[in-house]
Amino acid sequence: MDIPTVEELLRGENSIFLATAEADQPRVRPVTLVENAGNLYVLTGTADAKVSQIKTNNKVEVVRLIRFEDGGGYVRFSAIAKVIDDAKIRSLVAKATSFFSNYFKSADDPKFTLVHLIPKKIEYMKPGQMYPDPVEKLDFTK
Repeated sequence: MDIPTVEELLRGENSIFLATAEADQPRVRPVTLVENAGNLYVLTGTADAKVSQIKTNNKVEVVRLIRFEDGGGYVRFSAIAKVIDDAKIRSLVAKATSFFSNYFKSADDPKFTLVHLIPKKIEYMKPGQMYPDPVEKLDFTK
């Protein structure tokens, strides 16, 4: 069995768990991570609690669970989350995201918030490992 790279596992659209903080309480929820041109994004509703949590504390953590034939694993990373206001980036990501039109009218819809996740500490737990491997940086050009 070929073990995919972290970039292969994060490319496109993937279900992940996103952790934010609300005061002293962690909050975790499933969301879709969208990779576009080597950048990682979460598309969400502006009124969603995660938006205000990120604006208060932009340190987040992400986990993508992986199921392999002979076991499980995960990719996990801490990140800095930034709300993106740039119309060009919002439009590019919106057009490239399969589910966008199910929730939002357009890239300038005030109900749409785009969050850019900038990974800091990345680790990859492959099947059969007891401890994850550190990943220095992501390179989607491979």
